[in-house]
Order: sequence, then structure tokens, then C-alpha cells
Amino acid sequence: MNEELYGYAGKTLRIDLTRNKISKEQLNIDDLKMFIGGVGYAAQILYKELSKGINPLGPENKLVFATGPFNGTRAPGSGRVDTCFKSPLTNIWGESSCGGKWGPTLKSAGYDFLIIEGKSDKPVYILIDDENVHIKAGQKLSGKTTTQKIKFIKREFRDEKIEIATIGLSGERLVLFSNIMIGERAAGRCGAGAVMGSKNLLAIAVKGSGKIPIANPREFSSIVKKYNSIVLNNPGSKAFIDDGTTGDIPSCDALGDFPTKNWRSNSWGKGDELYDYFKNNNLITNRGCFPGCLMPCGRVARVKSGKWKTPEHGGSEYETISAFTAFILNEDVDAAVHASYLCNEYGIDTISMGSVIAFAMDCFENGIITVKDADGLDLRWGNTDAFIALLKKIALKENGIGELLNEGTRRASERIGKGAKDLAMHGKGLEGPAHDPRLGKALAVTYGTANRGMCHIHPIEAMAYDCVKKDFGMLPFGIPDPKEVDRWQEKGKGRIVKILQDGGKLPDILVCCKFYMYVGLGPEHFADMLSCITGWDISGEQLMKIGERAINLQRLFNCREGITRRDDLIPARVCKIPEFGQYADIEECRINDYEGMLDEYYEERGWSKEKGIPAEAKLKELGINSLQTIR
Repeated sequence: MNEELYGYAGKTLRIDLTRNKISKEQLNIDDLKMFIGGVGYAAQILYKELSKGINPLGPENKLVFATGPFNGTRAPGSGRVDTCFKSPLTNIWGESSCGGKWGPTLKSAGYDFLIIEGKSDKPVYILIDDENVHIKAGQKLSGKTTTQKIKFIKREFRDEKIEIATIGLSGERLVLFSNIMIGERAAGRCGAGAVMGSKNLLAIAVKGSGKIPIANPREFSSIVKKYNSIVLNNPGSKAFIDDGTTGDIPSCDALGDFPTKNWRSNSWGKGDELYDYFKNNNLITNRGCFPGCLMPCGRVARVKSGKWKTPEHGGSEYETISAFTAFILNEDVDAAVHASYLCNEYGIDTISMGSVIAFAMDCFENGIITVKDADGLDLRWGNTDAFIALLKKIALKENGIGELLNEGTRRASERIGKGAKDLAMHGKGLEGPAHDPRLGKALAVTYGTANRGMCHIHPIEAMAYDCVKKDFGMLPFGIPDPKEVDRWQEKGKGRIVKILQDGGKLPDILVCCKFYMYVGLGPEHFADMLSCITGWDISGEQLMKIGERAINLQRLFNCREGITRRDDLIPARVCKIPEFGQYADIEECRINDYEGMLDEYYEERGWSKEKGIPAEAKLKELGINSLQTIR
């Protein structure tokens, strides 16, 4: 007898654009119990279905849009979707989480997962309307911005409530760090937009009317009410609402968590000034990325007048404003807000864009790139006119400097030579974000070992453990109390990061907002809600093991693509004492024994110290040893 499935729509929708074929598949309940959903379930799909060494921009790559059991329920923070693929930027595992109603709507249409494969011979978009799925001609969408594409589709169907994921011109032109935009939110990093563009797929529109069955609805309702109260009574929720992530700029600058001038320093001393200007001149209001969010942290911003006049738009979050100010020594916040808007419209990652521009300015200062090489642009630090012009050239993949830099800092530095590699601040090919491991050493380990590359949030923001003293609800699972851990100490950080990553992966598996872990929710709360939704008896300890399983399977994916210990190293500049700023004379900022922390991490993970490959015993313990031989 088949077990009744609660918490899931029950189907995978598979669309082969080469053969113009649409198929619907029943979910495998054994796989669901092993991987739950989101990036866990998607990892076993891609590990099984992708061969080693495929071209990420070829028809053989697959794009998996993954929901989880929290989507379509009242679980806090459940308005998200995960996108998984082989990254064209890094050539390894790629994933991105995005807020909005698109994910829950896909699930209400009857599909937990959407797999896009193959390549259309002409531009198309997909319409999913419950059971009715169509591949439609998309030539009229070509060349439009993301906002124009969304408006066009809504007008065509006379439906303002239809949810749309789309790419912009950057995705169409296969810029390697282009995004998929869902409204004003971004499935950023790793180049999902380029993968979608390589398939000639310009948009996916979704409508859904179904309801997700819950095994124990009364108990679930009671637990959600209780956990909502925890969130609302946490002082961090008010901070998210009032100031969003952008409000962290002053504190991050003060803590030494503010990479400046292409990582030459970890502070600038201008954090208060930057945020005060933004709050008083650019910020309009806050806005949640989906209805029902308890702490709507999104910013709505504009530039009222002047050279960088910019319409009201969603964005200008911490990473973006930091990338377009501190990264490049730009003090003009209006220009940074304008850059944020342009990136949304082009559909391109703001972190990688800011990093690439900082890299170019560093090369310019060092005489590696000249005015002639830069198509006549004067790439001095802080030159706002030049940085906006360069942004457009990269986003549009224009011949010359735009074509050189659109592939990211790693490839650009290899093409340029002349010592440019030392100025490329990336891990595994993914440009570093706006948090600095010299403020707390756990972040160094997460940067080196994160499966998608140098990332602060996938799986978790380790600097929040070291500096803000957040335990993320993981004290019951063996993590030391952060209040008793020195942020600059190195011994023990490998073990700490392993636990942080296992728990930090859970929102990406359940598919909910990770910020709720900052305001009182943790693995045990997630387990309670998941048990009520599915009817399965799942403990926090079991969920932590599921997080560990997903991380190890993603690592297997990367090892199959050739990733070893050497790829888990971080840029040398990031390990050095800052060249300037308030931490320039602080010896503790230096990362003295990164290799030792990596050894400790590998030991805790059960990976070989020589290459960082999961050992057979660990894979057997996690129940995924049989997958190791696939392809």
C-alpha cells in the first residue's frame, strides 16, 4: 500500500526544451525521507542525472526549481524557492535561494520540483497553470529588461497575480554571473540566469489553485502560532523590519566585517555616513518578499533627482550597497542605488558585479589594465561615472572590457596574466561577498568549504556566530556557546563550522527564509513543524543529519568535477592584516593557520585530509554510499 503523502504536491514537472516534451512524474517517497526537499532533493537529482564534465551552458545541463514541505503552508518564512544547476561561473555545484510567491505558487499548481532540460531552437517561455503546461513562443520578450518581460506577460494574460521568473539581457547574452529574477527578488550568484538563457528560456509564468495537505493541521496551527510569537518577540525582528540588512553597514564596518578596496581592508570608517545618507535620502519603506512575512526586511529605494535619478524599486540591500561603495571606494550612495536598479533590470548578480569592478580598479591602479584596455574608462577608485559605464559594458557583454570581465574575476585574471590572479578575490571561482573573515575566523572556514564557492550565507553566516554571538538554535547539537568563544581564536573553528553548516543547510532543504534562524528558530523548531506537516516523526537530530547528508552529496558532485583540498583555500590577501583602517594594527586579524582549521574541519566531516573527499565510512553512515559510483 502506498503511504499517503502530506506536505507535498506529489509531482515533479519535467520539461525537455529540445524535444518540446512535457512530462509529470510521481515523487519517490524514500528519496523524500532521505533528502526532504529543496537543495537536498535537487542534489540527488543532479548527481544522478548529470554526467561529469558537462558544459554548464550546454543542453545537457539541467535547471531544477525546488520547493520544500514548508512552501504552501503557514510555516514562518515559507515564501521561497531554490534553484540548483551546474554553475557556468564555477563549473561546480550551483544553487540559489529566492524569496517571493513563485515557489509556493509552483507547489499550489501541483509540482514540488520543476526540471528544465535541453535547449529550445528559438526563444520561448513557459506557462504553468495547474495541470495545463505550455511552451510558448518568446521572441517578443527578447531584448527586454526583466521588468518589461514581466509586464508583457501580465498584459498578455490579463492577470496581475501571475507569478513570473525571468532573465534579463545579461542572461540572454550568457553573462556567467547573471541572475534569475522573481519580481524584484533575485536568484543570485553562480549564474542561474546564464543557464536559463543558454536554453533559450526567457521566463516561466506560474498560476496555481491547489492546497497542500497537512497531516496534523490543528497541531501545526498551534505550533506555528507559538513559534510566530517567538519571532515577533525577538528584538532582531524589529531590526529587520526597521533597517533591513542595509542597516548592518555601520556595525559591520565597526566590527571589521566590511571588505574595502578589493579586500585590502576589513573596514572603511564610513559605515555610519553611508547608511545615514541611504536612510534619509533613498529609503522609501520596507517590503516583504511574500505575503505573511513576520519581519519584512526588503528595502524599497529610489534616487529622487540628479545624475543618478532612479525609479522606486526593490533592492539596495546590504550586499549590494556594500559592493558598490566599500568594494570600490565609492562614497556616492545615489550611484550605488542606481547600480542596484540597473542590475535588477539587466538580471545580474550585484556581489559578483561589484567584485569584478573592484578587481578591474585594482588592476588599473597596478598598471595591469590601462585606459586603452578599459575602452577609454578611467578606472580610478571611486570614479562613479566609470564604474556605472563599466557595469553596463559587463552586463551587456560588450566587446572589449565588457567581454573580458563578464566571465568573473577568476577567468579574467587568467586571461590578463601579469599578476592579476593575486587581485582576484574568489573561492572556487565565486567572488567573495561583503563579509570579512578577519573579524572572526569561523567565516574563513565557511568561505573555503562552502559547496557553491566563497559564500557567506550558503550554508550559513558564520560571522554572526563569532561576532554577534548567534547560536542559531544549535546548542543542543554540540556547538559551543558563542558567548564563550573568542571571535579571533582559530582552534576549534573547524568543528564549529561543521555543525553550523549542517544546521544552516536546513532552510535551504525545507525551503524557508534563513533569517528566521536569527530571531529564535532553529533545528528543533523546524523538526516540530515538519513532523506536523508530513506526519513523520522527525527530531532535530535527524534534521541535522539530513543537512549533513545534503552537504556531503553536494561535495561528491564537486569532487566528481575535480574539486580537491587546494580548491578549499581562500585568497592570500584575505588572510593578511588589513592595509589600512581601524584594524590595520590588530595582529589578531591575521589568519595564521587556515590549513590547521581546514584539517580540523575535514576530520569532523569524515573527509580525507589530503583531498577533502568524503570517506566511504561517512557516506555509508549517511546512506549515500551507493550514489558514489553514479556517472
